Amino acid sequence: MTDTAPSAIPVSGQVALPDGRVELTPGSPPPSGPYANEDLLPVPVAKRTWTTYNFSALWVGMAHNTASWTLASGLIAVGMDWKQAVFTIALANLIVLVPMLLTGHAGPKYGIPFPVFARASFGVRGANLPAVVRALVACGWFGIQTWIGGEAIFFLAGKLIGSGWSDTGKIGGYPWTMWLSFVLFWVLQVAIIYRGMETIRRFENWAAPFVLVGAFVMLVWMSNKAGGLGPLFDQPSKLGWGGGFWKIFWPSLMGMIGFWSTLSLNIPDFTRYGKSQKAQTWGQALGLPTTMTLFAFLSVLVTSGSQAVYGQPIWDPVQLAAKTDSVVGLLYALVTVLVATLSVNIAANLVSPAFDFSNIAPRRISFRTGALVTCVLGVLIFPWKLYSDPQGYIFTWLGLVGGLLGTVAGILVADYWILRRTRLDLTDLYRTGGRYWYDGGWNWRAVVAFLAGGILAIGGASFKPLIDGRLVPALSSLADYGWAVGLATSLVLYLGLTLLVRPKEA
Repeated sequence: MTDTAPSAIPVSGQVALPDGRVELTPGSPPPSGPYANEDLLPVPVAKRTWTTYNFSALWVGMAHNTASWTLASGLIAVGMDWKQAVFTIALANLIVLVPMLLTGHAGPKYGIPFPVFARASFGVRGANLPAVVRALVACGWFGIQTWIGGEAIFFLAGKLIGSGWSDTGKIGGYPWTMWLSFVLFWVLQVAIIYRGMETIRRFENWAAPFVLVGAFVMLVWMSNKAGGLGPLFDQPSKLGWGGGFWKIFWPSLMGMIGFWSTLSLNIPDFTRYGKSQKAQTWGQALGLPTTMTLFAFLSVLVTSGSQAVYGQPIWDPVQLAAKTDSVVGLLYALVTVLVATLSVNIAANLVSPAFDFSNIAPRRISFRTGALVTCVLGVLIFPWKLYSDPQGYIFTWLGLVGGLLGTVAGILVADYWILRRTRLDLTDLYRTGGRYWYDGGWNWRAVVAFLAGGILAIGGASFKPLIDGRLVPALSSLADYGWAVGLATSLVLYLGLTLLVRPKEA
């Protein structure tokens, strides 16, 4: 019997409940050794308590942030009207919901985080490959969100202090006080990490509605500046609905999918606490598409209003808020940005890489150490370049992220749903010599599928403003469909290689 048919292999050390959830046999010693630590072990069924409301609230909290705002407003900046932008984002979130639910299934069923889930397809050691890729992406997101938070501090201090703060000497194209603001916000997040995640959980209970109210306040303010809601809806598309729109639509759609393709991989980090499959399925279905579409709608209307009032769309909400003449209004807007950025950055961009880096060396790297590594790498990735313009933000950063992570998603879905029919052996996920050890801890089939899918997905993409040119110009025609190309290629290739060259018997 091969590794592709685990249902016929006796499974020891775990029990299945009538509702389908699986846990380690009560009273038995938990897995130990070099590939296990307390953070990576399965969550006991008794502690899987998240309900539909909890998962919906999680998405409300993560979707209401400045990066989500710029995601939508950036589409206005590249020429879409409000209808085209909302349509693109709504469709993208419905599409990315599918792999989100498929990979999230392993969480409530087995109580395992993403890096442990990836061991079934990539191998106990090989899982470090997708885990590190996902972690580096989270570092990039952490850096971008930290830059946004620093920007809010910069404009807030400038409004209070005056030109002595804003009009200073520049370093690398930015005032040195902007760099100082960036550092201050970075230090604030590091300090919160040391205080513990419980503080953040309490903070997020009220952060999401606070941010949503702030978005409506900006809409009211902008409609008053524009003379009513009419001008916000009347801004025409620069692209029309012809070839110009569709040329922008496909890479934009892939970029929008790429925005949450990160969570579509590591969503088991959260669903492992799910009370049932129904809870995670309905919670995510109700929370993700609806919340993102509503927030996108508010964003594109405000950005359209800025185009009517100022003659050009201002896609960055911090710079837009800085144009108000009301000190109270500015303070509220920028505090809203700080609240949203702080809560989302720590929850969405530190939880996953902390687990991922811990998976590299579970006995040496703790959750806190992994989070600190993320903070450092988030600076070294130069987030100010990624965020410098909507073209680079949507088409370069989000496109590359979506292409790579779509490739990983294809392998996970193929292995878990098609080959294994959702059946895993918990104890073998943590030990050498088991069914997931493959060849020295690596499943070369998954590695080949990842590399092939990744090259096809992003090889022909433009890397501006990071670097000029394309790595493989011959693949440029695939660049606009990176996420879909990566997912489909890796899924088909992984299935083919596994069926043609079956893994060794456990």
